[in-house]
This record gives sequence, structure tokens and C-alpha cells, in this order.
Amino acid sequence: MARNDGIDRTFARNQDLPTLGDVAKVQEHNEREKDSYSNQDIDTTQTYRNIHFKAPTDSYAAMFDQMIADGVISTRGLKADAVKYGELIFDVNSAYFHNHGGYEYAKQFYTDAYKAAVEIVGGEQYILSAVMHADERNRAMSEALGQDVYHYHLHVVYVPVVEKQILWSKRCKDKSLVGTVKETIMQVSRSKKWESKVALDEQGNPLLTSKGKKVLRTSYSVLQDDFFNYMKAAGYTDVERGERGSTEEHLTVTQFKVAQEQQRLEDVTAQIAQTEQALDTAQAAVEKKQKELQSLQKQTKEQRTAAMTVQEIRSLGKKTITGNITLTPSECSMLKDYAVNGILAKAENSRLEEKLQSAQKSAAVWKQRYESLKEQAQPYLEAIKLAPEKVRAFIDAILTRTRQTRQHDQPSRRKSQDMEL
Repeated sequence: MARNDGIDRTFARNQDLPTLGDVAKVQEHNEREKDSYSNQDIDTTQTYRNIHFKAPTDSYAAMFDQMIADGVISTRGLKADAVKYGELIFDVNSAYFHNHGGYEYAKQFYTDAYKAAVEIVGGEQYILSAVMHADERNRAMSEALGQDVYHYHLHVVYVPVVEKQILWSKRCKDKSLVGTVKETIMQVSRSKKWESKVALDEQGNPLLTSKGKKVLRTSYSVLQDDFFNYMKAAGYTDVERGERGSTEEHLTVTQFKVAQEQQRLEDVTAQIAQTEQALDTAQAAVEKKQKELQSLQKQTKEQRTAAMTVQEIRSLGKKTITGNITLTPSECSMLKDYAVNGILAKAENSRLEEKLQSAQKSAAVWKQRYESLKEQAQPYLEAIKLAPEKVRAFIDAILTRTRQTRQHDQPSRRKSQDMEL
């Protein structure tokens, strides 16, 4: 998830489009073909700012068929249910672009990102559409800053292809040609396009596991590395690579943003709970010190009531001819006891008053923090009050999908621990 640690990171995600229905949905979203959208963050008044680095000439499916007809790609030997389309999504957190000037900086960044996409795909001729979206608001940042902040990102729909050499078979009449290259085609193949690669050390030698097996870098890790390294070489040295194994790599853009907001809500709620607990502790300490002070004051009052009056103390002793005062042993002992008790009571009273003042200051600080965090969480609390069922159902659905994704990925992660750097 998003860590909110102030570090800007690049993210490159690849998702398969297995069916023509999936392709049509992606086309509707990327090309903004609908009149309205369920995603409330899409601001259609800003759609004119979206930038096509490669605009489609027809529907994605029709362009695919035309590429076959023109011999640009080949589906020879392809299974009927094979994945023929893919989509790359390049992304950096919204704050990165906001802090660098916004829209104009995002245009230049994704102009360079598109060049990276061309290299990753293998050529511009295999790209059906490439569009930077500039019309999706980042709701959390917009509310926090009091102005519209947009989440800039790049969608690239492409055909996954690999170069394949077709050899002359034994049936060739010219036996000298058997086994030689007959033709080279660009074969549509998702599995070969994204197969894992052997990890190499600094000397270019394959890395091995403790059992002597070659360490493999998964295709997703390779994609993240390639995008990050390309952008760094292009001069964007103030971003870091998205973390390996992060669930961010497996979420769609919408899911990712929802998960970020859910994490932000959980963080603020936890901080409020912690502050409330600290405030309760501070208030309890204040009450305890107040009770101790009241008890001491009561004891002091009782002692003063039971003690001799000032007049009685002044009347102690007998004045001698020389003007000195003489006390009997019992009077001297009694006077000493009262003096010691009075000094001790005064010192203890002073100490407890200082502790009370300190506890009151601490309580005031925690109360201020509590009010601040409560104000930050107010939009979420109001949303839950206005539409509790919808908000809870929406968040529960996202958390359920995330848990299912993690549970589904756990077995494969164990198997791939030796495969990914």
C-alpha cells in the first residue's frame, strides 16, 4: 500500500485483457467514450487536457485485425483462448507532479515514459493507443489543499509479440534449405513476451540458489526495473523504484487509489484512538494529583486545627531575669515536632502542586492533538454518517478483494522466493 513516507516512486503495471469484452471496457475508459462514469473522480470538464501520444485509428479490435492483414503481426499457432492484448499503466504519486508544477511537468514526464513504453513493447507499431489521463482528481489531496489536484498517469494498450524464426522443414524439395530460416514473423505471444529472465551478477554470470538452481527475475520485476532505469537515465533522478512484491503492483488504478484512502483513514483513526488514550491517561493523572493535593490539604487543616494556636505557642516558656526564654523539656520537644511537621507538610504541598501543573499542561497538549486529528478525520466520519451502508460495503469489498489477492498470491510467492531479486 501507499506508505505516505514522502518518497516519490515510479510504478509500472501490466495487465492482461483476456476477452474482447475486457478490451472494449478498457477502450471506453481510456478513450473517454462514455457520457458519464461511475468513478466520481473523473472530471469530464478537464478531459480535453488528456494527451494522446498515439491515438487509435479505429477500435482496438479492428486495429488488431488490420495488423494481421498487413502482416505486422502473426497469430500462427495461437490458441483460441490465448491473451492477445495487454495494457501497461505507468504512474507516480500525485504529490510528485504537484510539487514539480503540475500539468506541464506531467506532460514532459509521460512524453519520456511513452518512449520507455515503445522500447518495452518492442516498437511503436505494436501499440494501439497511448494516452495520458489528466482528468482524474485526487480527492484526498484536493480536500487537504483546498484546490483541485489531478492524478496524472499513462495508459498504453499494446499487442504482446516476440520474434520467431520459421525454418524450412524436411518436406522442402531443396534439401540444402532444410533447417535454415524460411521467414521471420512477429508472433503474438503473451507468455513468451513476459517470461522470467535469469538474474545476473556484476560480472554477468547467472546467480544461483543454495541448491545450484538459477535465480529468475519475474517479468513484473523486470518491468519495474526497466521503467525505473529508463526514467532515471532520462534525468528523473528524484524518484525511486516501486517496491518489489508490493500489492500496489497487482491493483488497478481505481483499486489502488481506494486502498490508499482506506489506509489513510485507518492511520488517522488509529492516531485519534492513541491520542484519546493518552488524553484519558493525562486527565486521570490530573485527577489523581488533585485528589492527593486535596487529601494533603485536608490533613494539613486537621493538623492545624489540632495544633496549638499561635498564642499558645507564644506563651510557651518562662522569661528569665536576663531576658532569655527557658522551656521545659516537654515544651521543647513538642515545639520541635510541630516545626518539623509544618516544614514537611509545606514541602509535600509544593511538590504536589508542581506535579498537578505539569499534568494539566500535558493534558492540554494531548487535547489539542486530539482536536486536530478529529478535524482531519471529520470528512470520513461524516461520510459514514451520511451513507454508512454504502461506505462500509464499498470499503469491505475493496478489503475482501485485497485479501483474496494476497491469499491467492501466497503459494506462488513461496515458490518464487528463489526466483526474484
